[in-house]
Amino acid sequence: MESFSSKSLALQAEKKLLSKMAGRSVAHLFIDETSSEVLDELYRVSKEYTQSRPKAQRVIKDLIKVAVKVAVLHRSGCFGPGELALATQFRQKLRQGAMTALSFGEVDFTFEAAVLAGLLTQCRDTLLELVENHLTPKSHDRIRHVFDHYSDPDLLSALYGPDFTQHLGKICDGLRKLLDEGKL
Repeated sequence: MESFSSKSLALQAEKKLLSKMAGRSVAHLFIDETSSEVLDELYRVSKEYTQSRPKAQRVIKDLIKVAVKVAVLHRSGCFGPGELALATQFRQKLRQGAMTALSFGEVDFTFEAAVLAGLLTQCRDTLLELVENHLTPKSHDRIRHVFDHYSDPDLLSALYGPDFTQHLGKICDGLRKLLDEGKL
């Protein structure tokens, strides 16, 4: 007997549709204003650092696709109790990373690329474990691409260096607001 689930089919269609729409301009429809501003600054940092508009667009597009897919999975109740614990752990690590990034941005001479890179790597590994049975290998590659890009110690050092001060300030302002509002 063939097993058929309309709920599963609808979830697949929703993920596919949203992944096709997940461009930087469409992000404004799905993501709040503050998150959108942080994403825009991350795009600018990536573009300046890589000196490549297509690479910067790809990493932000991958980030948006992953965020939308994980949100759809969570909203649809696809995660079991163990996975919900992983989701909580991921959120805590992401929050810790944001607070660490803020601290490094606000207190001179405290920046350590290895610390921030380590936190981002832990976030990546936790997220991969969370979505292991729900997303395709292509989505797993997108997760790796995003986190590996932003946990690159050279990129982080450039971000906290003198050439990216304006970008870092805007990112820190956005992160602070997201933390204060409980969105991160």
